[in-house]
Amino acid sequence: MSELIFVRHGQASFGSDSYDKLSQRGIEQVRLLADHWRATEQEFDCIYSGTLRRQQETAAELLPLVKGGPRASTQHPALNEYNGDPLIQIYLRDHARDEGFDGALRWPIRDERLFQRLFEAATARWISDELRPAQEDSDFEQWVDFQHRVHGWLEEVMARHNSGSRVLISTSGGVIAMALQRVLGYADERVIATNWMIHNSSVTRVRYGNNKISMTQFNSLPHLEREGRQHMVTYR
Repeated sequence: MSELIFVRHGQASFGSDSYDKLSQRGIEQVRLLADHWRATEQEFDCIYSGTLRRQQETAAELLPLVKGGPRASTQHPALNEYNGDPLIQIYLRDHARDEGFDGALRWPIRDERLFQRLFEAATARWISDELRPAQEDSDFEQWVDFQHRVHGWLEEVMARHNSGSRVLISTSGGVIAMALQRVLGYADERVIATNWMIHNSSVTRVRYGNNKISMTQFNSLPHLEREGRQHMVTYR
């Protein structure tokens, strides 16, 4: 049996000019994971990441654990998180007022609780194919296209790495949740619900081989579940 080991990137920089980079806490989260794996003598055959900065920064901290001493992860855009910005922008323009939100709200949204409420409402519309992008809505991706790229990449990587391979993957919560849909067969609505649950720097494992595939670990934080590290557990 072979294994895919998904790591969600460390905490990113929510509310800053650029979300797509690790915060100082995010860097420390991933370094603690690397230290934990080093102490337990974990080793991996290869490492993949998306092309987003926060995913690459996470992968860089894990490179010493990969056989052969690669200088960088193998990057693939299929591992990039879906872009939530256009989802919320379209929702604000076309749906928010009708669903009880303040019609004066404008992007970007800095308040985390309000952002979460809007994000949940927008993704519900996204899954049901009710968001209609205008010409100015750049980088909008249809739900089905996101689904196909993640499921397609998963099939490709499992075909490429077998015979006991241990494949390390630095990616984002939405991608991990979508990969698990392929493994567990749950409904589209559960993908987003699962996405909300996934901690920064958490570990999710999938085993495959002999025409079988199963999840063996989900959202694990062995490196942070220790006294004095509770403040290091984050979702965003």
